[in-house]
This record gives sequence, C-alpha cells and structure tokens, in this order.
Amino acid sequence: MIAFDLQCATGHTFEGWFEDGKAFAEQQKKGLISCPVCNDTSVSRILSTFAIKKSFHPPQLPLPKKKPEDGIRIAEKVIEYVEKNFDDVGPDFTKEALKIHYGVNEPRNIRGVSSEEEETVLKKEGVQFFKIPMPAPPESDS
Repeated sequence: MIAFDLQCATGHTFEGWFEDGKAFAEQQKKGLISCPVCNDTSVSRILSTFAIKKSFHPPQLPLPKKKPEDGIRIAEKVIEYVEKNFDDVGPDFTKEALKIHYGVNEPRNIRGVSSEEEETVLKKEGVQFFKIPMPAPPESDS
C-alpha cells in the first residue's frame, strides 16, 4: 500500500491509501475518491512532506592493503549470508517492503528485485533498502 497526500478543489488536504499509483489514477478517473471534509470528488495528488534523517559519518580509518582474492572471498561471504538470512520475494520486493514498512506484514529480512521506478517509490515512502549485486541463479538444463 502507498499513502498519497491529496487535495480537493476547495483546498482541503488529506491522505489516501492505494495499492499503487495506477490504482489511484483509476479511482480518481471514476470519481471514487472524495474529500472527507466537503465530499468534493475533484481530488489531486500533492507533494508530500518528508523528513530526512541526519546521516552519521564515522571517522575514516586507513584500510589495510588487500589482495583481489580477499575481495572475492568477502563478496562470496556476503552473498552466502544474504541467501541464508533473507527471504527471497523475487519481483514482489517492493510490495512486500511496503507491507512491512506500514506494519501490514511482520518485519523480516527480505531480498528480491525491483525496477528504478519501484526504488523511487520506496525512497519516497521512507523505506530503507540497499542494493547488493547478486550472481544470476544457475541455469537449469530443461
């Protein structure tokens, strides 16, 4: 679910929850969204206010020199950890992340795939995530 800030033609602002942007557009077109104050159905999305958390920048310590093999081993360990400790939700990553963020589903570690557009939605909704390049799954001999 996605929460949008909305405003009616008379200037009342309110929040509406929708499955996605497409669901909002369809409901808006059909006149199904109305202002809770004056029942006006001429409703549009407005820019949402949000807060940006100050980031912490730890002091930079000099890193020991490493061989290329060390980096490969570290990457393999990270991949192994993610595969063992995160539920693979595949292309439903964005939907599942939003459900967890808004308390619809229990919090848990998830992994999956998302488009740039979906990542933009997650950022706008305040969902924290990070991207790790994962190797492609082995191809099956079907």
